[in-house]
Amino acid sequence: METDPGKLKLALAQIAPVWLDKKATFDKILKYSVKAASRRTDLLVFGEALLPGYPFWLSLTNGAAFNSPMQKELYAHYVRNAVNIDEGDLEELCNIAKKNRMAVYLGTVERAADRGGHSLYCSLVFIGQNGEIASVHRKLQPTYEERLVWASGDGKGLVVHPLGLFKAGGLNCWENWMPLSRTALYGQGEDLHIAVWPGSVRNTKNITRFIAEESRSYVVSVSALMRKSDIPESVPYRDKILENAPEIMADGGSCIAAPDGTWVVEPVAGHEGLIFAEIDYNRVLEERQNFDPAGHYARPDVTRLIVNRERQTPVKFDDHLPGK
Repeated sequence: METDPGKLKLALAQIAPVWLDKKATFDKILKYSVKAASRRTDLLVFGEALLPGYPFWLSLTNGAAFNSPMQKELYAHYVRNAVNIDEGDLEELCNIAKKNRMAVYLGTVERAADRGGHSLYCSLVFIGQNGEIASVHRKLQPTYEERLVWASGDGKGLVVHPLGLFKAGGLNCWENWMPLSRTALYGQGEDLHIAVWPGSVRNTKNITRFIAEESRSYVVSVSALMRKSDIPESVPYRDKILENAPEIMADGGSCIAAPDGTWVVEPVAGHEGLIFAEIDYNRVLEERQNFDPAGHYARPDVTRLIVNRERQTPVKFDDHLPGK
């Protein structure tokens, strides 16, 4: 961290996955993490579900077809390439974060051991500057066809993390449109909001500035890229997917808005690489003077949000019952 804790150096990693290949995509993530660290980055952010990739095949291959052998095989491939956090799949990234005192937000497809290990979650992982995984936020409500491959998450990941003077929190894609999810973060003092997306300027160009104006916080939107050339030969039914896919499925759109809604970095389309910026905490304090959604402008005596942050599991074992 810089000597001035009110200044934060950000790196937005707008990159494409080696689609549905966990190892190759993770190697690419590590490469960009080392590049970001070499620039003394305080916080590095990757897009939604980047590891191992967003399920673009669903809209290209009739993903809702019931009992389809093709959909079953594609799902099995997805599960095999999903992230096992409890088994140390992110350890190398944690080591880079610790060595360089660099925090990381990474969008993953998580194979959750505490839910049996066969269902998948769109999970936003936060790794602190100490190299520890501090939170795993499972997307509360997958959007439209995403529900064919992603299960619904819970509130455990609705937390914020201190970074210098800032408090950072994050949401996945369209849950950024959910006012109560945003409120859960605002109420914890969030003033640096991380919104991760699978890609495309159409997703980021309006909502990034809107959330900034609503919250009087910095808002960082980070998107991935996805092109036909990012589909490796290892993907089942690759020819069928290529036949129906547009040349570009996601064009990026990563950007940063200041607490007054003006652009720090306007949406960037088509570029693969790191986008750097520095933000100043004092801008947050200036904008909270006339509006603070969880502070002087809130009326908890009239409206109040109650949040359940318990991790939801289908089975709880009590190994201390009598006779054990």
